[in-house]
Amino acid sequence: MQISISVRHGHVSEPTQATIREKLGKLDRLYDRLSAIGAIIDLEHRNQPVVDLKASAKKHEFVAVGEAENLLVAVDVAIDRMEQQLRKHKEKVQDRHRGAGHRDRKEEHTHEIR
Repeated sequence: MQISISVRHGHVSEPTQATIREKLGKLDRLYDRLSAIGAIIDLEHRNQPVVDLKASAKKHEFVAVGEAENLLVAVDVAIDRMEQQLRKHKEKVQDRHRGAGHRDRKEEHTHEIR
């Protein structure tokens, strides 16, 4: 999975970027079909940093925004929101596969006719 971090209106130290990359890398455990995650950190308002996360998966895009008094807290807020979206999407996909599919319904119908 590709992780990119870009910063607007300021600079984020390498150790902080490494911490953010580590946190973003854990999203892959939740939904293994992620191909890329991009984080845009906006430091225009130093006392209220904004973190935009965009995750790409096959045929899907997920977006989450976090804002807080501290950069790492803003990252955590955005990641929590992203995790909620990924869990919900994963549940939907699993529910589709668990339900009676078209083939199962056909078999039930043919048994009733006989």
